[in-house]
Amino acid sequence: MPVRRKRAEIARDHAAFEAFYRRHVDAVTRFLARRVDDPHTVADLVAEVFMAVLDSAHTYRAESGSEVAWLYGVARNTLSSERRRLFRESRLTDRMSGRRPLDSDDLARLEERIDAERPARRVLAAMAGLPEGERAVLELVVIDQLTVTEAATALGIRQGAAKMRLHRARRTLQGLPFVMEGTPG
Repeated sequence: MPVRRKRAEIARDHAAFEAFYRRHVDAVTRFLARRVDDPHTVADLVAEVFMAVLDSAHTYRAESGSEVAWLYGVARNTLSSERRRLFRESRLTDRMSGRRPLDSDDLARLEERIDAERPARRVLAAMAGLPEGERAVLELVVIDQLTVTEAATALGIRQGAAKMRLHRARRTLQGLPFVMEGTPG
């Protein structure tokens, strides 16, 4: 069965979706925990990412990159949407409404994940001065461990543009630990 058809199948087949979810939930949670420090928000965003996957499974193309690269693109879009929504709404009201309470085990696991990702959040904060395009490629390659090709796919840009943005970002932040790490290809 072609991979594209197989991916579209996760939107219709509960078992296929569950297998897909189990394969990738930890990667998506790590991705979001590096960018968000509230466990409730991380849990909500993980759920939103996989809801978006159900709606957009038919858009995945294996020849464009790995499932993880595609999921990181979905997660970036979900996170951007959430940040725009928070900007428009009152933060206090938003924090208290519409959230299901997490039990203590859920909260403890998310707090552990957030603590584990604290060094990555520090690096992200140091990279905040970069132009958005350069920062996005650097995050995906250095922090999320995608190849340049996969990062380009996640961002919807050409591989050459991704390589140029990565080079500029690394040149700007060459003294920052971890900036020169990551896959070159």
